[in-house]
Amino acid sequence: MKKKALITGITGQDGSYLAELLIKKGYEVHGIVRRVAIENSSFRFWRLKNILKKIKIHSATMESYASIFNIINKTRPQEFYHLAAQSYVDYSFKDEFSTLSSNINSTHYCLSSLRELKLNTKFYFAGSSEMFGKVQETPQNEKTVFHPRSTYGISKVAGFELTRNYREAFDIHASTGILFNHESERRGYEFVTRKISHMVAKIKLKLEKKLELGNLEAKRDWGYAPEYVEAMWLMLQANKPDDYVVGTGKVYSVKDFTKTAFEVLDLNYENYTKVNKKFFRPSEVELLKSNPKKIYKRLGWKSKVSFNQLVQKMVINDYNLLKKEIN
Repeated sequence: MKKKALITGITGQDGSYLAELLIKKGYEVHGIVRRVAIENSSFRFWRLKNILKKIKIHSATMESYASIFNIINKTRPQEFYHLAAQSYVDYSFKDEFSTLSSNINSTHYCLSSLRELKLNTKFYFAGSSEMFGKVQETPQNEKTVFHPRSTYGISKVAGFELTRNYREAFDIHASTGILFNHESERRGYEFVTRKISHMVAKIKLKLEKKLELGNLEAKRDWGYAPEYVEAMWLMLQANKPDDYVVGTGKVYSVKDFTKTAFEVLDLNYENYTKVNKKFFRPSEVELLKSNPKKIYKRLGWKSKVSFNQLVQKMVINDYNLLKKEIN
């Protein structure tokens, strides 16, 4: 009998890669999407186009307890991956109320449903390195104190605490992956890495002249998303639930990412890049660097795709996509 997995946020970068991984491992995969996604499937489901016939889609709103409860009760999954969130940090400054309400309540509804239904379901919560914010130590590990600097980061800390509380109070197999920045060819265009790779390709093809960015000195621990969803899966295969930092342990600045991206297409970033203050955050997170020793030691997970390989994959993908559109 096939194992069943339920994924919220299945149409996103991580959700699509996770669904592919689980299908390869022989799972029956179910995904929760908003009704608006079904009504505009060609736009919303582009990341799932190769596997859409192999997964089962359920329409629900993450803001409704009854809606989530009914789908969990209907599917009764062995594994539940809660990835859905308002995850664009810049937007969380502009709409704090919906970010907090949506991200915290949806996590609570998922956990409460599992408890109420008394299912022996293993639960994964998608944490974030943004929880560390104004870092208290570098690198950051599972015991580093949280000091979030955005509403998004605050909502993720609340989700982390809810997950840990349900694990300890109600004996639910609930784990959190504190994932550092992970990118890919499927990253949304609103994120700085995809903005860079896309604009570099446009500049090379003479479709744009300048790339405007905010803080070039911000440093991040960037990895490759398909590897990170494997870390999620490994957490739910463990006998005991726990929390894990997931990252490469290496940091590069936004300037490094930009410079490398332009070099992929034989361009000098200094000729095409401009700093624009409007892209600076109200409270900046300057440095995020993971210490992923625990997940390597306990679960054997380690990132393999290098920073240069990641940037190259994204730039070449965007260049080829744009070239195809032009032709």
